[in-house]
Amino acid sequence: MSESLTGPLTIDLSGQVALVTGASRGIGRAIAERLAGCGAWVACIARNEEKLAETVESIRSNGGQTHPFQADVSNKDAVEKVVEEITESHGKIDILINNAGITRDGLVLRMEDEEWQSVLDTNLTGTFYFTRAVTRSMMQKRYGRIVNIASISGIMGNSGQANYSASKAGMIGFTKSVAKELAKRGVTANVVAPGFVTTDMTDALPENMRAELKKVIPVRRFGEPTDIADTVAFLASPLSGYITAQVLSVDGGLVI
Repeated sequence: MSESLTGPLTIDLSGQVALVTGASRGIGRAIAERLAGCGAWVACIARNEEKLAETVESIRSNGGQTHPFQADVSNKDAVEKVVEEITESHGKIDILINNAGITRDGLVLRMEDEEWQSVLDTNLTGTFYFTRAVTRSMMQKRYGRIVNIASISGIMGNSGQANYSASKAGMIGFTKSVAKELAKRGVTANVVAPGFVTTDMTDALPENMRAELKKVIPVRRFGEPTDIADTVAFLASPLSGYITAQVLSVDGGLVI
């Protein structure tokens, strides 16, 4: 057996341009760091300028190439400006990771219009804006990787998160449609649906609730942001060229 078949799997993104939304913390930051570690030049997009600077500093201190862009993904003009700047400076966008998302939890009976709309605007419409904006460049180059970060809530629902679950379920349907539209041009589109991951959101849960949740997760632990980032890196790489329109749950076995 040749060495190429027995050696370790290597994800090489050298020379590729990646764009990651929600890159200022948690899963988004881990993804940005992972893609940069694989050799990609990474555009980090987020609203929080201070946290965004921390991500950029982390990447650069480890030898990676990156640039911050402060933008609200629900603002169409801001999205188009960011994509235009990156395309003009680098000539292309190879990888798009739509990760930016917010929650405004509450029961449907008491949910305000703004709580519904703001979550849909950021999580779903923001994904649409960025996907639409990068599509022309990817189609012209006949290559592209789109990975959208949804949630198991978009698959199984979650009490108190009708707005969030709807946005993530919408992201899944959106991605499957985009995948079918772009497949002939060498562009893939897939969804990663994380389960319970150690982030600011889950850290805010009471300890007894976290303990109960771990009991229903077969691997008996929450995921780490790097668990999601490693999965995304594979789907964002040339190695995943025959995978499109798929939803990959990274949840420790929670969704069967």
